[in-house]
Amino acid sequence: MTTQIDEVTTLSVMSADGTPIGAHVSGSGRPLVLLHGASSDSSAWRMAAAWLQPHVRVVRVDRRGRGLSGDRSEYTIDAEYDDAVAVVDAAAQAYGGPVDLLGHSHGGNVAFGAALRTKNIRRLVLYEGWPPPNPEHRRFPADLYTTLEELATTRPADMLRVFLRDCAGLSADELAQLEAAPSWPARVATAPTVPREVRAFGHCDFDPGTAAAISVPTMLLVGSASTDEVKADPEIVAAAMPDARIHVLDGQTHMAHLAAPEEFATAVVEFLRD
Repeated sequence: MTTQIDEVTTLSVMSADGTPIGAHVSGSGRPLVLLHGASSDSSAWRMAAAWLQPHVRVVRVDRRGRGLSGDRSEYTIDAEYDDAVAVVDAAAQAYGGPVDLLGHSHGGNVAFGAALRTKNIRRLVLYEGWPPPNPEHRRFPADLYTTLEELATTRPADMLRVFLRDCAGLSADELAQLEAAPSWPARVATAPTVPREVRAFGHCDFDPGTAAAISVPTMLLVGSASTDEVKADPEIVAAAMPDARIHVLDGQTHMAHLAAPEEFATAVVEFLRD
């Protein structure tokens, strides 16, 4: 079956610190805001969006520093929370009611934080992205941070390889597939944003009380073949949230939206319809 993204328009909002945040919009119905992970931009969702858009209005955000969005010299993850809130609130106003939010990896951590700052989220999907109960799952040796920062400006493609292998837990085969994909040059272009996000993610520890404040129905997506570090104890996270469930993507790892977009989209749509 051949799928494509039709009638793409754009959305632009202003974040709390004055940074413009842009998104690509396609499909119809209740908006589903998508937040990509590190080392990517909104194009990472194109394959999954083709399966999602017959059911929802897909809003693929370019997180700050990429594509349609602006940036600031000083980075804080709190600013990213505000970015996501600005898009969610604008989508909710346009739709006339609460919308859904999905975040992958670092984008999931951003979605988690944003869910505490707006009442305009109806359902929340986090794909292997939330503050880890075991902080060591997101903290890396000091020399790794230094290596990422040095390579980001001198050898960005090599920096991505180090990040995807040593931080995201990709296998050699998965990394080779990413390098062969048409989106690889766009990933290389995101290199300057990666070290700052790795540092920020490493300092977002899990707090059960904070998790308990997210009352919207939430699905934690996990790849059965992901490493324990990437899975980051979803049972502990789900137990702390008032209305959370875990969905395991059988045979998948951290990139199911690329490796198995139809299966990924089906799980998301079924949850949003539940």
